[in-house]
Amino acid sequence: MTGGTFSARPDSEEIMFPFRVFPLLPVSYNRGMVIYCAGIGGMGLSAYAAYRRAQGHTVLGSDRTASSMTEDLQKQGIDVFFEQDGSHVPAKADLFISSEALPDGSPERERARALRLPQQTYFQALGELSREHRVLAVCGTHGKSSTVAMAARVLLAADLDPSVIVGTKVRELDGRNWRKGESDLFLLEACEYRRSFHFLSPSVLLLTNVDGDHFDYFHSQEDYDQAFVDFLKKLPPDGIVVTHGSDPQCASVAERSGREIFDVDTLPLPTLQTPGEHMRRNAQLVLGLGDVLGIDRTQVLASLAGYAGCWRRMEVRGVMGGDICVIDDYGHHPSEIRATLSALREAYPGRRLVVVFQPHTHDRTLKLYDSFVTAFSAADTVIIPGIYDARGHLETKKVDVPAFVVDIAKGSHTQVLAASSLQEAEELLRTRVLRPHDVLVTMGAGTITELAGRMVGA
Repeated sequence: MTGGTFSARPDSEEIMFPFRVFPLLPVSYNRGMVIYCAGIGGMGLSAYAAYRRAQGHTVLGSDRTASSMTEDLQKQGIDVFFEQDGSHVPAKADLFISSEALPDGSPERERARALRLPQQTYFQALGELSREHRVLAVCGTHGKSSTVAMAARVLLAADLDPSVIVGTKVRELDGRNWRKGESDLFLLEACEYRRSFHFLSPSVLLLTNVDGDHFDYFHSQEDYDQAFVDFLKKLPPDGIVVTHGSDPQCASVAERSGREIFDVDTLPLPTLQTPGEHMRRNAQLVLGLGDVLGIDRTQVLASLAGYAGCWRRMEVRGVMGGDICVIDDYGHHPSEIRATLSALREAYPGRRLVVVFQPHTHDRTLKLYDSFVTAFSAADTVIIPGIYDARGHLETKKVDVPAFVVDIAKGSHTQVLAASSLQEAEELLRTRVLRPHDVLVTMGAGTITELAGRMVGA
């Protein structure tokens, strides 16, 4: 890991909370299970698979295509198959875990059902895996992965030896999305989609924001908010919600849960090596977590000062043409787009900002349409290369992309171009759009990251 090493309590067997004492507990597991993971290349399930392999279990699984994630799993001794026809599911598997993306009725799930194998979704499995630990869960519409990454850095620097599962690759975790620690602290990212986080058993919660998303599942903002209220209620009666008291939605959700609130807006905004007010506010949550865990605040601030970001979060991929900076970002919600572009304006003042944004799903784009079309005012030029249709089997309404392009131009008062594909977007960039000293941002949760790699020759 980078940065200094700090010892929180070198001679203590306990983690001292200002509010209570959590004694470290021994964690034991049944060894020797055979676990099959369908959709093993996904960010969450790949971390779970690697963690279980590190515990000594036999892990294997499948995915649609090879990727950097599946290659890394194979290097760790995990067999990965690229046919999902059910033929690779072992008859004597102890557990069948499936990605949320794997629909009911798929060949592998049917095969597991025929074999009468115990089945769990990824979050059910994560809930079981972490249940014996003191779970530090980060939830919210945006900023979960970055906040977990910062918190991991702080806990490691404090020698608290946590286990970690996060939705991105993290420098402090050797470029991976997981870590198996020896203490009973388990830091993880808690996703609200389909109320998945309700399978977790948190001890402390960090709540970043509650903007509203996933309206292909949630019926309304009220339904979305209630999912968070119910999750916060899963804290023990003396559990703590670490959040921003000045954020009305966070404050409302936290108050409705009836749990104790730690308002981090009373704390200073930490200095980071990555730009953006939203990142500093996420760091405030980690500073609050440090207070809850009894880590010296000076140590936490020193650790955070070295935080330089993580994979696909304003990640600088390289330079093209000598002076065009290429940045890749996971942002796929209007609030994320605004925050990221504002941060990049802060980091690169006076430079043209060219954005290639790949909307993630027709449903999200349609339901947040008015917010999307006004989200790009900080960009000089925007290219839309079509919609990433991640849930095509569920979606019935489609975005009128030409009209979307026109509406963004009007709503954000910027130049917007349409492209039929990532390949056409690349051609536009190289032949018509990019100028010396520009900043190019590829943005979205789909295959857009491939374009960033091609632009820098990676």
